Amino acid sequence: MIAPEFFVKQLQSRGIDFFTGVPDSLLKGFCAYISSHLKPENHIIAANEGGAVALAAGYHLASGRIAGVYMQNSGIGNAVNPLLSLVDREVYNIPMLLIIGWRGEPGVKDEPQHVKQGKTTISLLDTMGIKNAVLSDDNTLCAKQIDDAISYIETTNEVFAFVVKKDVFENQSSDISTHENEYILPRESAIQTVVDNLGERDIVVSTTGMISRELFEYREERREGHQHDFLTVGSMGHASQIALGIALQKAERRVWCFDGDGASIMHLGNLAIVGSKGARNLVHVVFNNGAHDSVGGQPTAGFLIDLPQIALACGYSSVFSESESENLKQVLDKIKQLDGPIFLEIKVKKGARKNLGRPTTTPLQNKQALMNCLSDRL
Repeated sequence: MIAPEFFVKQLQSRGIDFFTGVPDSLLKGFCAYISSHLKPENHIIAANEGGAVALAAGYHLASGRIAGVYMQNSGIGNAVNPLLSLVDREVYNIPMLLIIGWRGEPGVKDEPQHVKQGKTTISLLDTMGIKNAVLSDDNTLCAKQIDDAISYIETTNEVFAFVVKKDVFENQSSDISTHENEYILPRESAIQTVVDNLGERDIVVSTTGMISRELFEYREERREGHQHDFLTVGSMGHASQIALGIALQKAERRVWCFDGDGASIMHLGNLAIVGSKGARNLVHVVFNNGAHDSVGGQPTAGFLIDLPQIALACGYSSVFSESESENLKQVLDKIKQLDGPIFLEIKVKKGARKNLGRPTTTPLQNKQALMNCLSDRL
């Protein structure tokens, strides 16, 4: 393993002192180190990976210097457009260093949403013409790789990518994000309260990460099936559009989207589409803890913006924001009497219980059970 401090100082000594990106669990130690040791103006957690590439481009245009852009390999998809149509050598030829966590690395057990992305990570970078290397966990070799990468970037003005395997970076406890928020309602309890208020035919589309895991476990605790739920194990930020697609086709059912603040912000424009389509049967619930909880707890802009007012401006018919259990129950009773689209923000505390499990059904099983349910075969 290499210490995040060593890696960052190696980059800083070669002129890279500005970082932006979206946190990843494999980069947890690295993300925590730059969050706690860099000046705020030198580190921006972006809404999505494409935005991070654009931020890095703007930084270079203004300073002439190279930026570091970090992401999980699933985020390459969000970054493809600006990487190819903005910074590529055949367009503006803007240099930057990508630091990419390699989820789903072939031969390493991982969650199903990472398998295909893991298989194609290196070939995808090659196809895009982005020179890359798998980062070594040896300090001497790592330093040599950094030298070679910076030399390549400075010579060509092109993008270079480091692909980072699991356990390459140390997770130094002093660097892991520990910032808390003021709210006391656990997200898992809030999810349970909402589930307790669902109708028998209601459908839930839950976002990737902890929220889907907590929903799955509560269904298990209640000895229920999972046919009413779509557990979006990948595609962060798109749960509300999946929910909208279902809601527009199944007007006789109420559809709930269980979303997170980081996911909502990642593709904030989706609020405008939900609002503009006027789905009377859609309820969009955002469990807002101001953090990327699943990948290390790094902060989002969730508490810096007014999500309900944004939703209202986008055309949602009613918006609510709650942080206390009893008030939440009252709001859910009110929502039952209202037409959507409805936006409900629930402000919750950070964190999840350490023994939280993962869904035991496969994505294909989940999909088929839901489709059977929607077709009234169950």
